[in-house]
Amino acid sequence: VVLSTVILGVFTQVFAGLGALIAMVPIIGPFLVKIVTIPFFWLINALGHGVSIVAIKKGYSKELVKSRVLTVAILVGIIIGYIMGNLIPLN
Repeated sequence: VVLSTVILGVFTQVFAGLGALIAMVPIIGPFLVKIVTIPFFWLINALGHGVSIVAIKKGYSKELVKSRVLTVAILVGIIIGYIMGNLIPLN
């Protein structure tokens, strides 16, 4: 587990570094980064939906609903915190 985590961390750092280098190219760089990263996030989203379908078929629907509710609650909390942080400045 530790070895796979380290390998994944190194891969992530390399990918982020290459993305940053490409993004530094004026005008076309940020566009190229978007072209590469948006399909990657679509793939991760599709994988999550696939795992959800398999979990529902295996009878884990209650656990899935609990995790989805928790995720929505965390996202709502982040959004509320962001809005409050912009409305109430700390000077």
